[in-house]
Amino acid sequence: MAYVRKDVSTLTRTERRRFVNALLEVKRRGEYDEFVRMHIDYYTADGEDGLRAAHMTPSFLPWHRRFVLELERALRRVDSAVTVPYWDWTRDRTTTSVPWTMDLLGGNGRRSDRQVMTGPFAYVAGHWTIKENVTDGKFLTRDLGRSAAPFPLPTQSDVQWASDDPVYDTWPWDSTAARGFRNKMEGWGTGSGSASWHNHNRVHRWVGGAMLGGASVNDPVFWLHHAFVDLLWYRWQQAHSSHRYLPAEPPGPGDEQYRRVVARHEQLPPWDETPDQLEDMSRIYRYA
Repeated sequence: MAYVRKDVSTLTRTERRRFVNALLEVKRRGEYDEFVRMHIDYYTADGEDGLRAAHMTPSFLPWHRRFVLELERALRRVDSAVTVPYWDWTRDRTTTSVPWTMDLLGGNGRRSDRQVMTGPFAYVAGHWTIKENVTDGKFLTRDLGRSAAPFPLPTQSDVQWASDDPVYDTWPWDSTAARGFRNKMEGWGTGSGSASWHNHNRVHRWVGGAMLGGASVNDPVFWLHHAFVDLLWYRWQQAHSSHRYLPAEPPGPGDEQYRRVVARHEQLPPWDETPDQLEDMSRIYRYA
């Protein structure tokens, strides 16, 4: 029977505690840092050579769907009652609303160095030392709202702009694709500064600190954010049921994206599943 992922704002006090405790135990076992390292390893940008599986590519959505599921399986090995909740950032939009509470993810970073000082994931609490990183930092950092140049989280209209596009993705299958739900949701735009960040990317920028770059998994909010992105993909699938993951076939040898993107029936590394097999998760989980 499929289990349920809930809106983080609806979790009971007990559910919050069990979710946090499971995360801390996965971290204590060393498994959490393996997830951080995997995300760093697969954070391949447009300008780099080789296959892009996780970002700036059609497989952004199925890759992260499987990634969140892997973390969820690790949590459920600790506590079978735990699932990954989602953070609806179109509704819970302040620096003090959920999930930024003492009994969940803690609050903002302090002004001097953006170190998170509150909640169970604060370095000073002794359970969340950052070991896998792109810098030498050992403590979790946040800059909620980007204090130096504030901007808001994405709105429901921003989500609708992406969701209204019936096409999953379009050539050139990267961060410059002007059409397609995937890139509009992933959030690569034109221009500079905050105006060029949409939806998924804008949330990473809004949280700031550890959520910037390949090591963003070091902030547990990563999972709540991507669970919501996954829910938005599910809703898009329901609204556009005749449209599937694209490209259906791999780009040919004369295409600049040859061997650089994963087609519908190709293996999605590092797993042995294809985007086609990851389109329907109803047998495993559903959203409340």
